[in-house]
Amino acid sequence: MRTIFFLLQKEFIQIFRNKMMLPIIFVMPIIQLLILSYTATFEIKNADIAFVDLSQSRSSRELIAKFKGSPFFTIKGNAFSIKQYDKSMLNGDIDIIIKIPNDFESSLLNGRSTFVQLISDAVNGSAANLMTAYALQILFDFNRNIITETYGKDLMSSQIKILPRYWFNPELNYKTYMVPGILVLLVSLIGAFLSGMNVVREKEIGTIEQLNVTPIKKYQFIIGKLFPFWVIAMVDLIFGLILAKLVFAIPILGSVALILGVAAIYMILVLAFGLFISTITDTQQQAMFIAWFFFVIFIIMSGLFTPVEGMPKWAQIINIINPIAYFIDFMRLVMLKGADFVDVQMQILKITVYAITMLGLSIIRYRKNA
Repeated sequence: MRTIFFLLQKEFIQIFRNKMMLPIIFVMPIIQLLILSYTATFEIKNADIAFVDLSQSRSSRELIAKFKGSPFFTIKGNAFSIKQYDKSMLNGDIDIIIKIPNDFESSLLNGRSTFVQLISDAVNGSAANLMTAYALQILFDFNRNIITETYGKDLMSSQIKILPRYWFNPELNYKTYMVPGILVLLVSLIGAFLSGMNVVREKEIGTIEQLNVTPIKKYQFIIGKLFPFWVIAMVDLIFGLILAKLVFAIPILGSVALILGVAAIYMILVLAFGLFISTITDTQQQAMFIAWFFFVIFIIMSGLFTPVEGMPKWAQIINIINPIAYFIDFMRLVMLKGADFVDVQMQILKITVYAITMLGLSIIRYRKNA
């Protein structure tokens, strides 16, 4: 224990002596959490919309007013030809064009059907689907009001009344869904990158040979190298949870003790992953690129931005080796649904087995020549 204590003392002195390291460890995660939580969203607001109003009637102005009152759209113009917007849509200045025909009001007054053309910029297919859905909902409501005014009752209403209830996120706040995942992402990157590059740094400056010829045992060296970053990552996670609660009002319905207990195991996994990378690289640049290679794949396939269930079967099979996916799933279940140990025991088992496997591989890979 005395040897480990001195190793830990050495590591903490090195960390806090490095003026560039402290902002990376403590300031950058906070800034990233604040920025990504507001910007990493698939919600569409203030989409740019333009109208080609050939009718120039009271009815067409009422329809345009409905879009003007919507928080999802920003009206960019009202012209007499779609060609006037060709360049704007080509440059990405306009997302949707709605063309209202010249017989729009007369058809409505005479009880005839009329058509409204909707043109959407579908370069981003996901965004186009959302924007089109918002626009169609406004058109649907306008159509319903016209029918109600004409016939005195809502002929479009169905006999089955549907009253949706949203569990676990009643306000459909995207930050509630994203913040737990972003928090996992940040502590994972900190743990893997710092632990990996810290060991490689010893190789670059030549001190690894000095450590190898000392009586320090392999397990003492690994504990001394990993434990400081384990403490730092846990502090970052705790501070991130406090920030999520106070700033973003993210509910923590489950046990905080369960979250911290599993997080402690998960951080061993991440640190061991970084240590393993350090055993197969000779420079910090190599360690950084290899870590980034794996973590880009892990992040994209983790379910942070897109559902894992929507991926191809082969991708879901590959995702078995994705540690970030397991912990994001665990965090969302515990924080947002209040899951207890029994509900998340499979995620805990997978994280634990993964952590033991990676730590074992790292210890085997690391060669100490006394």
